Amino acid sequence: MLEGGINLSINYDTTRPIYEQIIDYILKKLASGKYSAGSKLPSQREMAKVLSVNPNTVQRAYREMEIKDLVETKRGLGTYVTESEEKIEEIRVEMADEIVENFIEEVRALGFKKAEIKQMLDKQFEELKGGK
Repeated sequence: MLEGGINLSINYDTTRPIYEQIIDYILKKLASGKYSAGSKLPSQREMAKVLSVNPNTVQRAYREMEIKDLVETKRGLGTYVTESEEKIEEIRVEMADEIVENFIEEVRALGFKKAEIKQMLDKQFEELKGGK
């Protein structure tokens, strides 16, 4: 468990580089509000220790996020999430779009047509109304 009570756990996919999976994990935390704009990320060493990966892997993940202006490293102070709320919202929307696209592709691969998929979604939304 990291500072601030954030628990890190990644089920690694052997088909993708680990640093990309670390980026995805951090972006999900950012999109879900677990990391807020301007918040400090765990140090590279701390993150590597908790995730049981090489510190160079975490360093690469942080560097890739910095190139994309998702984080900023302040020399001697640490790595911080972007302060741009617009960038964070952009990440949330992109991630949600990707999830929806993957869902539709998977369901279409099962032979369902557009109307059937819409009907399934409508049914699920109706069931959600009762619970939320």
